[in-house]
Amino acid sequence: MSKIADITPRWAEHLPEPPRWTSHGDSVVFENPWMTVTRHPATAPTGMAADYVVMRPKNVGTGVLPIHDDGTVTLIGQHRFALMRYSWEMPEGGAPMDEDPFDAVRRELAEEAGLAAAHWAPALDVDLSNSITDERAMTWIAWGLTPVPTDPDPTEVLVEARVPFGDLMAEIARGAVRDSLTVATAYRAYHMAREGQLPPALAAAMLEA
Repeated sequence: MSKIADITPRWAEHLPEPPRWTSHGDSVVFENPWMTVTRHPATAPTGMAADYVVMRPKNVGTGVLPIHDDGTVTLIGQHRFALMRYSWEMPEGGAPMDEDPFDAVRRELAEEAGLAAAHWAPALDVDLSNSITDERAMTWIAWGLTPVPTDPDPTEVLVEARVPFGDLMAEIARGAVRDSLTVATAYRAYHMAREGQLPPALAAAMLEA
């Protein structure tokens, strides 16, 4: 697992560094195989005393936007427990901290979408909800797709749809596709297609689809 790079945006390089939070220790208030919840006596950047709770996942989130040669993308529909509603997403999963996230995302592409990819490009490395969790997620763009057997998780009932990339962008704008990793990766894929960071034929098919 690569360490998260502490990169300062170029526009902030010459700005004074603001005060930081200070943690004065921690205690575990809940733990299961997927997460640890820690509680911290803390001091806020303003100097105010605070009681902070952080949810720390034991996996790195992973996702891949599989793009076919004709500019269509494969999406997965499933019911999400935390939201208690249906969600359309790119294939996603998690990598234990001792596993290479790229190995995990290739496995998820096969298990959920029944696809293998000849070509991969990193898309995003992001913090998902930095006020309450230190969860990290990494996503990729994949193309040169071929079918392989699926193997979904025993708790999952998945529906697969292959849709034009333009339709995905339209449904994101309409609020029908809400999964944050899918939304962010789709916009990143659009940017990569526009900026010449994907093969020209694939980019043209995406932007025309």
